[in-house]
Amino acid sequence: MSETFLRWILVDTDLVFVKRLNVLRHAMNAKQALEWVKDCGIAMESAQASVPSLAQVIAGESLRGSWWAHPKGNDIFRLSRSIRSSADVLVCRLVGGKITYIHRRLWPALVRLAPWFPKQRLAAVKEVHTPTGKHKLVITPFPKWVPQETLRAAEKLDENEAASQLASLLLAIELQIQVPH
Repeated sequence: MSETFLRWILVDTDLVFVKRLNVLRHAMNAKQALEWVKDCGIAMESAQASVPSLAQVIAGESLRGSWWAHPKGNDIFRLSRSIRSSADVLVCRLVGGKITYIHRRLWPALVRLAPWFPKQRLAAVKEVHTPTGKHKLVITPFPKWVPQETLRAAEKLDENEAASQLASLLLAIELQIQVPH
């Protein structure tokens, strides 16, 4: 099975389209899924966008409808929950209001450009199981989830460098961003 995803990078002032091809010869495990998110930097859990989708990578194809019905639905669920539980991944609803993964390596850039995004889209989303067995979403508002070292690193980044690091995210956003002057 092969997986293709798109990556946009900023070279000087020009956006350059880079296509990468990864070949998955066996089922992805939790460690590989986390490495995939780290490599991507920004990914969707299952929604289609201009950034990669975990569900589509695991399925090995574009998905129509719910991934739950896909033969690899159990794998998608298991690996998505593994990523969601990682301390190295911010789970939020930044791209199109859908579950978006942002790896820790991009947090300083995200924090630096936070004024560009609706604050509620930067809130950390965590699913917890209640004693009754129900699922409950716990929302940690931005910037309460941001570690101190990330805040310090964000202060050192200039806006252009942060925008360069987040080029694929900025292209994927399906809402108007407000660039402060």
